[in-house]
Amino acid sequence: MAFENLSERIQKALKNLTGKGKISEDDINKASREIRLALLEADVNFKVVKDFIKKIKKESLGKEVQESLNPGQQVIKIVNDELTKMMGETAVGLNKSKHIPTVIMMVGLQGTGKTTTVGKLAYHLQKKENARPLLIAGDIYRPAAVDQLKQIGDKLKVPVYSEANEKDVAKIVKDGLAQADKDKNDYVIIDTAGRLEIDEPLMEELERIKKVAQPDNILLVVDAMTGQAATDVAKGFDQRLDITGIVLTKLDGDTRGGAALSIRAVTGKPIIYTGEGEKLSDLENFHPDRMASRILGMGDMLTLIEKAQQDYDAKKAAKVAEKMKENTFDFNDFVDQLDQVQKMGPLDQIMKMIPGMSNNPQLKNVSIDKKQIAHVKAIVSSMTEQEREDPDILKPSRRRRIAAGSGRPVVEVNRMIKQFKQARDMMNKVTKGNMKGMGNLPGMNTSMGKMAMRHMNKRFKKSKKKRMKIKRFHS
Repeated sequence: MAFENLSERIQKALKNLTGKGKISEDDINKASREIRLALLEADVNFKVVKDFIKKIKKESLGKEVQESLNPGQQVIKIVNDELTKMMGETAVGLNKSKHIPTVIMMVGLQGTGKTTTVGKLAYHLQKKENARPLLIAGDIYRPAAVDQLKQIGDKLKVPVYSEANEKDVAKIVKDGLAQADKDKNDYVIIDTAGRLEIDEPLMEELERIKKVAQPDNILLVVDAMTGQAATDVAKGFDQRLDITGIVLTKLDGDTRGGAALSIRAVTGKPIIYTGEGEKLSDLENFHPDRMASRILGMGDMLTLIEKAQQDYDAKKAAKVAEKMKENTFDFNDFVDQLDQVQKMGPLDQIMKMIPGMSNNPQLKNVSIDKKQIAHVKAIVSSMTEQEREDPDILKPSRRRRIAAGSGRPVVEVNRMIKQFKQARDMMNKVTKGNMKGMGNLPGMNTSMGKMAMRHMNKRFKKSKKKRMKIKRFHS
């Protein structure tokens, strides 16, 4: 997963500073050296790293410590603020046309996931804005590219414009735009051809498409796994096309994350979306402050809440929250919640969004795969209705019967019941006191965990809208 090694290295460097009543220049230098090495190993651009470390040292040594923070926490805050600035400070959205359609031109090299990202963006606009997009198949060179886009269009029930025998991509785009104007589509997303590397024929074709389409947005799709090389690609496309933003794909892969940290600082162009999965729903708006929080192990509760609101049934969520408060959460609810959590994404990613959880050794590499969930469901299905509703009656004899009925070992049944009770206790602590209850969770009594909570509470208070989101989530 992106940033995993970087996050561990930076947190380790900063951990030595937390709790200290006074921090010397030597302490700052040691921490800065570790952070510099961590960033370079993550394939962050050398000049970006140099400037970043320079700012950290200057701010750490020259700034008065805030009353609410100890010196170590002050340095963490400075690192967090500078990481956020490096990635762009605030989230940036699409440029909207005054009149429909808003035209989005997708560009990039081969293998970056461009065509899939076209589909993800169409799905994103459908869900967020109830949009009616049209997709234009402008990649006429890659075998099956048009068919791939049509299959995506069929899944989303989104029209795809293509011309089978036309070799002039600019004409296809012109005709596609005329079709969108006729059908009153509010967005047009143009898929374009890529190459293994930037070359003159590619750029000339993209320039012709740009001239015809007059796009409101030119989004460069970049594979995060290419690391620092992504910044060179971004500069090349930007010089010829004047791109408006970047989509980083494959952030869920085994990547060092340098592209996300370098690309904004080097090109000056914002990262607008990130892709972290293969499903069409796996596209998120990029928030620099939230990403910085994740890297520092401070969680990302706002994204977690948004995910919950998007993927959870509101009535079910309210019912389950009430059962958690009353401590009547049972195995029926447990299985239902497993299904809901699966929709939100991998469990390890979700846990890292909770402040203080990402650097908790007990949760290291935690995951639930489809087989495990199938085993859990088999165990629950072997219980009587009374046993599902009242887990406390599950004595050894009952557990042996359940193991035999589900085809799973007794030790696995015991482990699952124990995990269920632990999860129920944790959720009960969280829901009883809302955010306050999180102070009792593993990792939250650490200096980093406490600062994470302070940081999150400050962010929650910034707007009434965000407070209402939290209230709805816990109601």
